[in-house]
Amino acid sequence: MISTQHTRRIAACLTLGVATVGSATFGLATSHLPASRPAMKTAPAPKSIAVKTAAANCDCGNVRFANFQGAATAGLNAVWLDSLDLSKMSSGWQRPLAAKSVGGASLKLGGIVYPHGVGTHATSQFAVEVNGASRFVAVVGVDDETAGKGSVGFEVYTDGKLAFNSQPMQGGDKPQRVSIDLRGVKQLILRVNQAEDGDTFDHADWAGAMLVYPAGVAPQPQPVDAPEMKSLTATFDETPIAIAPASVTPLAPRINGPRVTGATPNRPFLFRIAATGQAPLVYSAHNLPAGLTVDSSTGIISGALQKVGTTIVKLEVKGAKGAARRDLAIVAGAHKLSQTPPLGWNSWNIFWCEVDEAKVRSAADWMSKTGLDRHGFQYINIDDCWQGERDAEGNIQVNPKFGNMKALGNYIHAKGLKYGIYSSPGPKTCANHTGSWQHEAQDVRSYAAWGVDYLKYDWCSYGSVATGEGLERAEKPYRTMRQALDNGSRDIVYSLCQYGDNDVWKWGDSADVKGNLWRTTGDIGASYGSMITIGTQQPRLSPYGGPGHWNDPDMLFLHALKPNEQITHLTIWSMVAAPLLIGSDLSKLPRFTLDALSNDEMIAIDQDPLGIGASVVGKKGFTEVWSRPLWNGTRAVAFINRGVEKASIGVQWKEINLQGAQPVRDVWRQKDLGLARSGFSANVPPHGALMFVVGRPNRKEYVPR
Repeated sequence: MISTQHTRRIAACLTLGVATVGSATFGLATSHLPASRPAMKTAPAPKSIAVKTAAANCDCGNVRFANFQGAATAGLNAVWLDSLDLSKMSSGWQRPLAAKSVGGASLKLGGIVYPHGVGTHATSQFAVEVNGASRFVAVVGVDDETAGKGSVGFEVYTDGKLAFNSQPMQGGDKPQRVSIDLRGVKQLILRVNQAEDGDTFDHADWAGAMLVYPAGVAPQPQPVDAPEMKSLTATFDETPIAIAPASVTPLAPRINGPRVTGATPNRPFLFRIAATGQAPLVYSAHNLPAGLTVDSSTGIISGALQKVGTTIVKLEVKGAKGAARRDLAIVAGAHKLSQTPPLGWNSWNIFWCEVDEAKVRSAADWMSKTGLDRHGFQYINIDDCWQGERDAEGNIQVNPKFGNMKALGNYIHAKGLKYGIYSSPGPKTCANHTGSWQHEAQDVRSYAAWGVDYLKYDWCSYGSVATGEGLERAEKPYRTMRQALDNGSRDIVYSLCQYGDNDVWKWGDSADVKGNLWRTTGDIGASYGSMITIGTQQPRLSPYGGPGHWNDPDMLFLHALKPNEQITHLTIWSMVAAPLLIGSDLSKLPRFTLDALSNDEMIAIDQDPLGIGASVVGKKGFTEVWSRPLWNGTRAVAFINRGVEKASIGVQWKEINLQGAQPVRDVWRQKDLGLARSGFSANVPPHGALMFVVGRPNRKEYVPR
């Protein structure tokens, strides 16, 4: 047997697939070694191994486990976890499997196959009386079979005390090593949680897991029923970061919101100049295209464009404390809507099926009362549960909670806001209301008559009537509705909602679908875990989004988050150029939340007319650095901390294609930080984020290419 003083190192090395310890060579399968490395020699496992007294030499490369018959036969006094009675282990789906994933495949983490370990599913618990074990070791993560989906947290408790907490791990994250000192410990509990975002694809692996015993101690671990145990939620400093009081109206006029908008000629046009400043303000728009006029008291530009082309309009807003001027590019043509991501409100995340007309009218009122409309927010979107049945002619009707939909649209439009609605290509919506199946053109005519500006089109029950296979099946209902919209009389932003299935980002902008935005994920949940899991998966999709066709990671869920988590939510969504659709009760927004939403510098990053989403330029532990180019030659940079401890995060200019001393501006504080020579760093709170603009602008106004 191996001497006690080497047990810890040997166990850790074995868990990672290590070949040598001192002079001893273990039986690793050379067929699994990387092609770029020479194969290691193997030897039969002897009954006892002489180990040099020198420190153990561990070659921890990407070596996969071999077919051990048991750890002890390799000279280590240990027991594989998968050799125990797993009937005592719980699993949120299916049942735990020895040496396999919960889906029945080989245990695989980070491309490495482990012949020993346990595959389970959140939420899962396993309690073991260790009876003298000295150490527990494993490698943990979401099994590769989920193809990047799912998120879990691994916890290890020793006699009821938390000894290891992985924090949320997403599918595709680097596996984490676990090594727990068990000396003096009676009971070990292994737990897998849902990472606060539900349990979809939460396939969790305790790979290479073993209990190690001192030499001379007979391994006799005993699985037992796990006691009721609440997950130990990590406590950390939740002091909100300082942010600018952006909801306070400045005295001097300022023009906010998008720098470009698009519309189809000969259809109704509506655009409100978003501006702040001491009232009253007087609005003007010089060089408006033929067919459009501006209301000088409200800033609402309306009418109908008469021809295709791009016009640079000179906006001006005057008040008692000065004047503000800015260009607005108006792009006229087919499929020119949503030149920037939609900004607005949606009913679902706060009212669900309790939505009614009074709540929608109230949302429009509070969009104005809060001043969010003066920062560029414009859509008031009704989600599911407004529908009734169809009349004798097949026209969609409303349920008793709603009345005259055209009057509702007029009410919203009078405020310079836009009107959104919801349906499904299936016979029923997700909440079992009437869908648009076989009534697509008829419904578009109803929407146009009501003045609808935005349609969220949710897959829901369409699977029950779908025909075809693969992409044909996925695209067909969205092609059908696109044709109906093209044949209609009104511009309606087209939001595809089918949860990111079938790589919608690859075909959502195709010529016969022309979605203006598409959901990249399932529904966001009311938790930090859901938000951060969805959000950090978005940069890989940045190449597919852009003006007129945006990746949509779902609506904002700010009221479910703590202040610093809200900042993270808005930082991520704005960095990836996502729609900002508020899912909260606008009449109950706390001051911090309202200040965050009203931050025009954050909104400007989200609405940047280049439309190039962020990429990840640095990643270490629970921290990430993101960057995206902006229209005026500067770059937006975000520091994101997923951990539960404050973290120092930094970036070097060479990582974001800059050189020389560069000015840095703190977006959330709206404060210049001065020049930084070759990079900069900052302390980021737990679950928090910071956002900056780096560089010198090389132009003052945006001109579409």
